[in-house]
Amino acid sequence: MTNSEHRSSLSAFPIPSANVMSQLPTQFFATLVQNVNREIASGHDVINLGQGNPDTPTPPRIVQSLQQSAENPLYHKYSPFRGYAFLKEAVAKRYKEDYNVDLDPETEVAILFGGKTGLVQLPQVLLNPGDVCLVPDPGYPDYWSGVALAQARMSFMPLLKSNAFLPDYEAISADDRQKAKLMFLNYPNNPTSATAPLSFYEDTVEFAIQNQIVVASDFAYGAIGYDGRRPVSFLQAPGAKEVGIEFYTLSKTYNMAGWRVGFALGNAEIISKINLLQDHIYVSLFGGIQAAAAEALTGPQDCVTSLVAQYESRRDAFYEALSAIGWQASKPEGSFFGWLPVPEGYTSSGLAEILLREAKVAVAPGIGFGSHGEGYVRIGLLSDEQRLREAAERIGKLHLFK
Repeated sequence: MTNSEHRSSLSAFPIPSANVMSQLPTQFFATLVQNVNREIASGHDVINLGQGNPDTPTPPRIVQSLQQSAENPLYHKYSPFRGYAFLKEAVAKRYKEDYNVDLDPETEVAILFGGKTGLVQLPQVLLNPGDVCLVPDPGYPDYWSGVALAQARMSFMPLLKSNAFLPDYEAISADDRQKAKLMFLNYPNNPTSATAPLSFYEDTVEFAIQNQIVVASDFAYGAIGYDGRRPVSFLQAPGAKEVGIEFYTLSKTYNMAGWRVGFALGNAEIISKINLLQDHIYVSLFGGIQAAAAEALTGPQDCVTSLVAQYESRRDAFYEALSAIGWQASKPEGSFFGWLPVPEGYTSSGLAEILLREAKVAVAPGIGFGSHGEGYVRIGLLSDEQRLREAAERIGKLHLFK
């Protein structure tokens, strides 16, 4: 018998799978992308407002820094396991200048492979199977992924318009308060675009202390606030570092989504746990990217000011066009998203399907962000003003709004 015949005579065996793999949530955005790509492949001109991928390039000075740093032989070697000190010092400097928050670069800053990585890692370093995590509903679906990988349980905190899309801590059951060990917050909020005042974070610190719950503030859109108002950092609240951490990313602030640079900031014990887990997984980011990220944080910030002004101009143009077709909605306070109410008689998924099929405009159905997202669709201000107005005009031709 030849080797080939011997191999063909062997019986295949089933490939094992860890139980946790079957508990992972469906990747909502992957399905959204597939639907859009199908329409594009059929030759249609789709205006894609459904994703959160910045549409303008990284500022030239940051790109040039990477180009120069890539030639440095020092960065061709392994980076320090926990990243270069100069990058941690740079984010600490930025937080001091922007929020008057003091951070110890060595003990209160962890470098992440993008903010998403930290969001998924945190439940794994804090939660045991069966522990409870408080999660906003609607909220960013990757919170669910981290909780699932930790084999923990989620308790959802409804974000309602009647409460300015802030969680009502009094409405959380006594049982969940007792069992919860971690809570995710996200302002400026994805998907609702709401912002949180400092008083809310002060209440949050008090709630966390009373119930011994770690707070994780997802501050991915922290640089993007409108009408002259800078979003508030959780770490600005007195006592915040005693009860939690904040996640920050360069993806939105500097249009560096593909660069995968993020940070966990705050409580030293939590930062130590994240670093320990990452010691077993990564050898930190490429040094050239770290150098360019430091340039982003410490160099002139006029690019951030211009970016926010651009999003605000897009917001105003789009919402004016929406009003003209009868789609009334409150303007976003922060982030580059809009949270639009679904017209009577439609579900969020049903409306999203109609808009993609008949208007060739992609939006994200609210139900993809949690049960309390039903009744809304999310749009991204990630096309130029002309395309945003065109999207509204296409939708208007469907006569969905009385």
